[in-house]
Amino acid sequence: MGQNNFAESMLKGRMAETLFEELIRASGNIVYRFGYEAIVQNLTQLEEKFDRFSDVGKKVRSIPDFIVLDKRGKPLFVEVKFRYRPAAHADDFERFNYVQKTWDATLVLVNCWEQPYFRVAKPPYFDGKKQLQLKPLMSASEWDIQKRVYDEYETLVHKYLTPTLVPKKS
Repeated sequence: MGQNNFAESMLKGRMAETLFEELIRASGNIVYRFGYEAIVQNLTQLEEKFDRFSDVGKKVRSIPDFIVLDKRGKPLFVEVKFRYRPAAHADDFERFNYVQKTWDATLVLVNCWEQPYFRVAKPPYFDGKKQLQLKPLMSASEWDIQKRVYDEYETLVHKYLTPTLVPKKS
């Protein structure tokens, strides 16, 4: 993957995380950023080099993006991923299963190919055929998302992420 594709992928991932974060916050839930990106700055301050490929490094890289407290105060770990289409990548099976085993996190997948753009999977994420078991985010009753608020964020996905699918003019 070229540097531009990597940067674009990172940007879209952060946009997906922010859209999810603000949607859940607008629905009256408390959201804390938690994941690897949130703590990596502290890790780089360690005197010894942090080995992201060690066992500890692998666990740290798998830290879910958020802790969400629903309106009753119940905390949930949430991992958010951006995908063009609402399907897992080839290497997601191993990665997501590690997150499931280590954190038992709720997985939110934001796609820009087809609505609903926000989808959720709870452990176990995959069926026996290794197919990701996604449901519309609106089915996650613990976050009490109102349709009007949800629709605003669907519009933002369409506005900011979907146009990237349109081929560039030559």
